[in-house]
Amino acid sequence: MDKAAGKNTAGGKLYPAKEPYRRHMLEVGDGHTLYVEEVGNPHGIPVVVFHGGPGGGCSPAMRRFFDPDKYRAILFDQRGCGRSRPHASVRANTTWHLVRDIEHIRRTLGIDRWVVFGGSWGATLGLVYAQTHPGRVAWLVLRGVFLATRGELDWFYGGGAGQFWPDLWERFTGPIPAEERHDMIAAYHKRLFSGDRADEVVHAKTWAAWENALASIDNDGAMIDSPADYALAFSRIENHYFINNAFLDDARQIMPNMAKIAHVPGTIVQGRHDMICPPASAWALHKAWPTSELRMVPKAGHAVSEPGIAAELVRTMDKLARQRETLGV
Repeated sequence: MDKAAGKNTAGGKLYPAKEPYRRHMLEVGDGHTLYVEEVGNPHGIPVVVFHGGPGGGCSPAMRRFFDPDKYRAILFDQRGCGRSRPHASVRANTTWHLVRDIEHIRRTLGIDRWVVFGGSWGATLGLVYAQTHPGRVAWLVLRGVFLATRGELDWFYGGGAGQFWPDLWERFTGPIPAEERHDMIAAYHKRLFSGDRADEVVHAKTWAAWENALASIDNDGAMIDSPADYALAFSRIENHYFINNAFLDDARQIMPNMAKIAHVPGTIVQGRHDMICPPASAWALHKAWPTSELRMVPKAGHAVSEPGIAAELVRTMDKLARQRETLGV
């Protein structure tokens, strides 16, 4: 679950989307090759960026939160999406494969510890990675918290958000026969993996449009028609993860394991009116994480491009850059 950054903000102004100084195609096993880029100062504070979805891919706009003189930003397309190959593949594509990939990237680039920066699904992945490798994380910066619980999935795909956007919900549920609408994730899974590419594309675009339409608080009800390749990767991979509960044990995963990262400091930036990932998850996470600070942004939704959210993220990264010595990186 995610939407890319866009516009400038006041007080915490986005940096120019500087071009990468190095690009890699990194083999990670299982037939997968990841696109990895490095941006900014090769000797700067290492920060790794986890994009949303799953399946969203990284974009130049995601480079804009980091002062290129102070940061060495590492961005990559997770398995199956963006410029990673094979495209839209869900084979050997689970949360635990991604955690392993992240460690492979870190070791390949010769980084000991880094700042982890992620939003929406990227926040989920950031928490799971930190709990698995707490010694490698200097700071967690999380936006639009998603804990990948059944309750959160039921909210977005079971009609909760649809209570606020009944017109868009009708367009999302419309292609599905009434007798299957009790489980929209399963109904779309059947169609996104039907083997009929034309049918898969149609349903992929509708799946992606439902999420993208609700990302911004300024949404006017438009459902954007995404390019076929993007929609296929985004929708197939996201659905694959969600039908499998993100490959996490809902009863014994992120929240019960917060003690593992109790010593790791973090910043949570959350839109007060987030329709995709409601603030209750960010609040619960903050209460369970004594070294965290929560910045609830008024009049903001889910998208990282929301002016208030973008400004808070830039301010956070600028603050960390000023206190590099305390990060130990």
